[in-house]
Amino acid sequence: MHELSVCLSLLQQMESIARQHNAATIDQVFLKVGPLSGVEPELLRKAYPLAVAGTVAENAELFIEYGEVIVTCTECGAESPAKPNRLLCAACGDFRTRLISGDEMILERIELTPRQPVAGDVVTPVS
Repeated sequence: MHELSVCLSLLQQMESIARQHNAATIDQVFLKVGPLSGVEPELLRKAYPLAVAGTVAENAELFIEYGEVIVTCTECGAESPAKPNRLLCAACGDFRTRLISGDEMILERIELTPRQPVAGDVVTPVS
């Protein structure tokens, strides 16, 4: 399953962020997935618990926002939404368009629980 490897890669990124912020746990994960990303959101949702089992994200809730396909027309210059299988300009109907969005999978944000300082810890202020 391709989505499991995507989740494992995503987990590496999340764990790195959690370490940078000295987090005890990752509580929520917010993704944006475009219809042309090559990732099936429902399969991603099923693979996610397998990937995060036994990690700082084990109990993290996954939220997936579905992105839309946006194109810009090379003829009239309009920017408009398009269907994934019909990348036509909504303004003039031309087929000569460039994809602006819809092929991405973005880790938009994660919510963390900070680690509680232990007696003797050196606390470095964040600026």
